[in-house]
Amino acid sequence: MKALGLSFGRKNRNSDIMVKQVLKQMKTRGYEVEFINLNELNIQYCTGCTGCVVNLMQGGNGACVLKDDFHIVDEAFKEADAVVVCAPVFALSPNGLFKTFVDRMGPSHDISFLTNAREQGEAMGKSEDKLPDKRWFKPRAAALMVVGGASTKNWTSLGLPSMFELFSNGMSIVDAYSAHGGMEFEHMVGNEKLMARLTEMGNHLADALETEGGLDKWYGDDEGVCPVCHNDLLTILHSGATVECPVCGISGELKIEDGQIKVDWPAEQIARSRLKYPGKLEHYLEIRNSAMTMKKIPDLKEKLAAYKEI
Repeated sequence: MKALGLSFGRKNRNSDIMVKQVLKQMKTRGYEVEFINLNELNIQYCTGCTGCVVNLMQGGNGACVLKDDFHIVDEAFKEADAVVVCAPVFALSPNGLFKTFVDRMGPSHDISFLTNAREQGEAMGKSEDKLPDKRWFKPRAAALMVVGGASTKNWTSLGLPSMFELFSNGMSIVDAYSAHGGMEFEHMVGNEKLMARLTEMGNHLADALETEGGLDKWYGDDEGVCPVCHNDLLTILHSGATVECPVCGISGELKIEDGQIKVDWPAEQIARSRLKYPGKLEHYLEIRNSAMTMKKIPDLKEKLAAYKEI
């Protein structure tokens, strides 16, 4: 089996070494490993042209119209059984390069969009090269990491939650780790406690793939308040004690039990997390139905013309 490591930081700096430490351990477990630093590739911004979405809705493979190096990562992803990702945190959340990559991994790699496109395309008799690649549908284990320089953890508060934006393909995220205090070391390679934790992460990824039911298990240090993504962020909705996980999009009821903040998450809400297929399918149907019922504006060109002088 194959493990892919993706780094969004500087060459041979913290993000690179953290990913490579995980891959080193996976290599000892018998995995073939591949490492990519996204800074060394030309990855263009998603323009929001919706070309991939339209193509998928017609039973196609959702290929992006942009011509750059994204296909390199795309192929590596399809080959991988395990994926480990690390991005630096400069201002509360992962850097811009990571966000650019996430946007390019959007609907064109969403497992619900791909599944429905594959079924539709096969029914239409399309050739294999015009259909979503079968390799997208194999189970994968994933681990997410961020690293920040500040000594206080809250300066990376949006780091891990934002990393979960890389959920579209339906990978099983089995571990996650937020490292801070990067400025306390000349290089995180000298942080023995962190390196040991990353070695453990490599074992977690291998165990998830090699153990029956392992892809449904959480191997991280903290259970978190959300039972799906295991993050601690909550959005307070203006309707009583109802709260929502901003990562998963599921809602529950806030309560205080023995002085501890807890949330009752209904089973039907847990099942519709956007990290799970039903949640992704819900979004696919939302987009498809919106496209089918889109309100047309008869005098659109005239309305837009009024803004050209600005």
